[in-house]
Amino acid sequence: MTLRIMTIYGTRPEAIKVAPIIKAIEREPGVENIIVATGQHREMLDQVNSMFSIVPDHDLAIMASGQSLNGIVAKVIGGVDAILESEQPDVVIVQGDTSTVMGAAVAAFNRQVPVVHLEAGLRSGDISSPFPEEANRKLTSQIASLHLAPTSTSRSNLTREDISENDIVVTGNSVIDTLLIATATLEVQFDDERLESLQQAVARGDGGRILLVTAHRRENLGSAMEDIGSAVAELARKYPDLTVVFPIHKNPKVRASIRPALAGLDNVLLIEPLPYAQFTRALSLADIVLTDSGGVQEEAPSLGKPVLVMRENTERPEAVVSGTVKLIGTKHQRLVDEVSLLMDSAETYAGMANAVNPYGDGRAAERTISALRWKFADGPRPTDFTGQSD
Repeated sequence: MTLRIMTIYGTRPEAIKVAPIIKAIEREPGVENIIVATGQHREMLDQVNSMFSIVPDHDLAIMASGQSLNGIVAKVIGGVDAILESEQPDVVIVQGDTSTVMGAAVAAFNRQVPVVHLEAGLRSGDISSPFPEEANRKLTSQIASLHLAPTSTSRSNLTREDISENDIVVTGNSVIDTLLIATATLEVQFDDERLESLQQAVARGDGGRILLVTAHRRENLGSAMEDIGSAVAELARKYPDLTVVFPIHKNPKVRASIRPALAGLDNVLLIEPLPYAQFTRALSLADIVLTDSGGVQEEAPSLGKPVLVMRENTERPEAVVSGTVKLIGTKHQRLVDEVSLLMDSAETYAGMANAVNPYGDGRAAERTISALRWKFADGPRPTDFTGQSD
């Protein structure tokens, strides 16, 4: 009997993390995968699909300028509901904590289709930070039948919420699977000529040090984003031999806060958001990463990059414990001081760069397939990933 799986995703981070799962399902006998893209991100989502030769069976194309979170969720629930009715899957897979995830999970639950939650159990402890992600993932946990936790810490978060260990498998995070594929197999040339020149300079050994910056969180919009821009500008002036690479998010509010502070600084490369392959290459070139992103907290440690996180809390505490990630908030002076410490202290830098990544070993997709067979097709229970946090 064929197991009919429907994998639903809508943003670039989701696509990056479901791609190795989709490819693993394609190789698995007796399993059919129905791929649904909501299009919550459009161009960035298409880049990842193209990179992994993934062609969705259904595309809801929900992206629209200026739509509200409630508008996104309504479109997801309505669109996914119609596809569930026509396709009749045995199980639905969602990944992470976006509005696509929560809406798709609700739609599946209401049709009594079991939900599998990839990257389950992340918790910041603050329902409003990150917003709306913390609420999305907690709501999805109440609906899911199988929770695929990336780490033992995430498993513990779930069991504290009275979710049975019999419904949890620790797989590691599939973003590490994707990152290892991308860095091992892809030759990357940057579309931006300045970044390509920098890559060539690094290859010659005269590229200098590189600070990679990403910022986009809703809770950082406004004065916090302005502090980020002004702190990066001060760092660029303080270290003229430093090159700042800043792929600037397309959100107009982000650009309005960041661009004025960094205008006219020759060692700051304000560039358009990078396709995934190019971003992973930029990550590998960087010496220090300054970010408010969740996924980057998982990816950069795999490449030995110290990560300074511009948030007050994180749902990914494992790398903070291991020492490769540090929470520093968004205040101007703290940002300057923490980056300067890594720039000026070889001992501090080495302590973060040499810490071990606790998030995965590149086998999360393999464990996910085993978990699906265990839960829905009478296979044996897979062995949990232990990582470094046990």
